[in-house]
Amino acid sequence: MKGDVIVVDDNHRRVAATIATMIRKQLDARPGRFLVTVAGESGSGKSETAAALAEQLLKAGVCSAILGQDDYFGLPPKANDARRRQDPDWLGPHVEVRLDLLQANVDSALAGSTSIEKPTIDYVANTVSTETLSLAGVKVLIVEGTYVSLLRHVDVRIFIARTRLETLEHRLRRNRGNEVRDPFIESVLGVEHKIIAGHRHLADFVVTNDYEVVAAG
Repeated sequence: MKGDVIVVDDNHRRVAATIATMIRKQLDARPGRFLVTVAGESGSGKSETAAALAEQLLKAGVCSAILGQDDYFGLPPKANDARRRQDPDWLGPHVEVRLDLLQANVDSALAGSTSIEKPTIDYVANTVSTETLSLAGVKVLIVEGTYVSLLRHVDVRIFIARTRLETLEHRLRRNRGNEVRDPFIESVLGVEHKIIAGHRHLADFVVTNDYEVVAAG
């Protein structure tokens, strides 16, 4: 999403290096494109972890492309916030987020397309537009977002196990639209926490609050 603040630090790089090493054999064995999802609560570091993983893979000669779930909201930020406040049911992966379109873009990428047409949200301008994302030379598709564990055909699912309370400092630094400590937004994050609580059990790797990587199973 345009206008978002992404600050990759040594913790994200350490996590990415660990995961890149752990998935390398599986990645090399995959003849086509390889799909990785990075899920977790708001402010947990999904975007940063995805960027760090792409950086780490590139060092190993593997090209990646990143898709962010935030670009797949049906409404731009201000309109979506207003709809949430008017309609208590306007929340979740199959209501406000166009997961079907995200899945279609993912499927097209996995089928070998050299580019995809995807939505792009500009946070500052509060607009939704369309852009062409080139996939030329891309081996790994990394999709990050709150609900991306629900996508199909995923090779590796990563879940960042940091709650909205543990991510407060990060959210304060980002503070999109002065949303931090807004009672309504905090209540929304509480609902999101309940929705994705079970998604941790879908993960192949869990990143703890101390930035340790734990392999599931």
